[in-house]
Order: sequence, then C-alpha cells, then structure tokens
Amino acid sequence: MLLWACAVFAASDVKSGEPDAVIHELQSALLRAMREGEKLGYDGRYSFLEPIIEKTHDIELIIKTILGATYWSQLDKEQKSLVVDTFRKLSIATYAGQFKRHEGEQFEVIEQRDLPHEQKLVRSQLTKSDGGTVNFDYVLHQAEGRWRIVNILFDGVSDLAIKRGEYRAIMQREGFQALIDLIKQKIELAKQG
Repeated sequence: MLLWACAVFAASDVKSGEPDAVIHELQSALLRAMREGEKLGYDGRYSFLEPIIEKTHDIELIIKTILGATYWSQLDKEQKSLVVDTFRKLSIATYAGQFKRHEGEQFEVIEQRDLPHEQKLVRSQLTKSDGGTVNFDYVLHQAEGRWRIVNILFDGVSDLAIKRGEYRAIMQREGFQALIDLIKQKIELAKQG
C-alpha cells in the first residue's frame, strides 16, 4: 500500500550516488507524477515512472527474495524471466496507480544509517495534508556500483514480508501460473486506481 506523497529536500543535503540521493530521485519523480497526474493519466504516469523505478529498485533481487531460494531454484530460465518482468510491471503500476494527485503532502528524509550485510537504511516521514504522519523506511543495497531499493517499510510494516507470505503461499498451493495470474490481477487493480 502506497500513500500519495511528495519530496522536499535541500539540494546540499543530498550527495549524488548516496542512498538518500536515490530516495530523493524517486520521490522527486513521484511528486512530478502527482502534480501532472490528471493530465498524464494512468498510462502517462506509468511511462514517466518506468525508467525511475527501473533505476531506483532492484526488481530482480526483490522477487528472488520474496520467492526464496527454494521456489526460485525450481523455476526454469523462461519462468524466472516471466516472473521478474511481471513483477516489474506490477511495481511500476502500483506507483502509477497510487501517485496520481497532489494534495499538499510532503516527504522529509530523517536519517541514513548502516545496516548489516552492507545495506543502508534511509528513514523518511510523510506529512499528510491533514497534518498526520507516516514513516517510510527504505532498505537499499549496492549493485553494479549503484544503490538500489530492496524493501520499503510503511510504519514498520515490510512490503517485502507481506508479499513473501502471499506469493509463497500461492506457489505452494497452486503453483507458478497461479502466481503470475495473481500478479497480473494486481496490475489490473492498480490501473483502476
């Protein structure tokens, strides 16, 4: 579940190539998509956000982590490619479906700190238009010399953990094709907003 938000940063606070710069880039793009949301429509937001999500998220590692080594190793090359591509489309569709209008919300980065396994945590807070706040924590790792998001926590709830439970249960009960069908259904729901 994503909330409408925008990014507010001082340029001097963000160093290019740092994890917080990745979050700044993502949130700046989300802000633009929100401000132009109605004009762009869903398809326009999807096209605009696609390269940003590709650059800021490690989609393949996320879906591999969700499925776990046991299920991932059971897939052949074509299945792996299909699930990565379908999950990538869902990730972009979720952002395009959720970040569609600006109502005065704003993000503020609170801190960046080290995590085990050479990961970084970027903590931010969303201030909603009614003054309420939501905490967003981004977990990033370095791949091919760039920091990329591998998990997002909303008020302490891990998006990765939620999907892990759901997707593995589908794989166990109904198999691979049922998982692909589920992800495609979620893409359609994201389009409907």
